[in-house]
Amino acid sequence: MSHTEITRLPEGMPTLRVMPMPADANVHGDVFGGWIMAQVDIAGALPAVRRANGRVGTVAVNSFVFKQPVFVGDLLSFYAKIVKTGTTSITVNVEVFAERNRLQADVVKVTEATLTYVAVADDRKPRPLPPLPAE
Repeated sequence: MSHTEITRLPEGMPTLRVMPMPADANVHGDVFGGWIMAQVDIAGALPAVRRANGRVGTVAVNSFVFKQPVFVGDLLSFYAKIVKTGTTSITVNVEVFAERNRLQADVVKVTEATLTYVAVADDRKPRPLPPLPAE
C-alpha cells in the first residue's frame, strides 16, 4: 500500500477535525484503533442526525478499514456522507485523512468506514425518517 495514496484533502468542509493526544495512544505514539472508531462514529452520526432531524443510534458498523497508522500530533479530517436511507435507517460513509509533518503538508488516507444509524424517538424506539424538504 502506497503512502502517497492522496496528497491533499478532498474538496469541501470536513465533518469533524481532531488531533489525537498522548492519552489516545500507546507508549510508542500509535493511536488506538478504538479511539479512531469512536471518532468515526461521532463524524458519521452528524449527517445522520441532520437527516433524521433528531436522535439516532448506531446499529451497525458495516465495514471498517485501517489503511495507515495514526500518530499523536496528526491532524485528522473526517469526511462523512450519506450513501443510503431506508424507512428508519441512514447509512453513512466516513473517510479519514491525516495531515502529517505540517511543514511538508503530507496527507494520507488512514481509515474508511461505513456505518448504519437508525432514527429513534424519545422512547428510543425506531421512527420513520421525516420527508426531505421540497426544493
